[in-house]
Amino acid sequence: MEDGTLRSLSYCESTVDDDYDVRQWDTREDCEVRQILDRIADKWSLLVIALLDCQSLRFTQLRREIDGVSQRMLSVTLRHLERDGLLSRTVHPVVPPRVDYALTPLGRTLHQTIKALVTWTEEHQAEIATARAEYDTRAHGPTQ
Repeated sequence: MEDGTLRSLSYCESTVDDDYDVRQWDTREDCEVRQILDRIADKWSLLVIALLDCQSLRFTQLRREIDGVSQRMLSVTLRHLERDGLLSRTVHPVVPPRVDYALTPLGRTLHQTIKALVTWTEEHQAEIATARAEYDTRAHGPTQ
């Protein structure tokens, strides 16, 4: 940053350092890190990114594969992911129109992170189930 230049409202310190303070982006709504995390961590975005891992899919295929997503929410999710550079939208000049969605190289790097999170969840689901049961017993007493 040049001398005399003010930081913009959306400026956040880098989180690359090992001793970063998570609050430096978590409490600031105008921080781009927070906005990006909010976008990619929502349930529809995670599912879209996971489904587009090795293949491009059409809108109807995505909608069929994602249980519970409305047409509107899928459209909004796809638009946001495209805007963020995580997926590409290809319109084919045929009748009826055909549109394919695929991960960009940037989206594929994010998929690796999501895959690691899913792997961690699968490896620790039994421990989490045990912890939940113990918590529920403490909080609500034993179930009859």
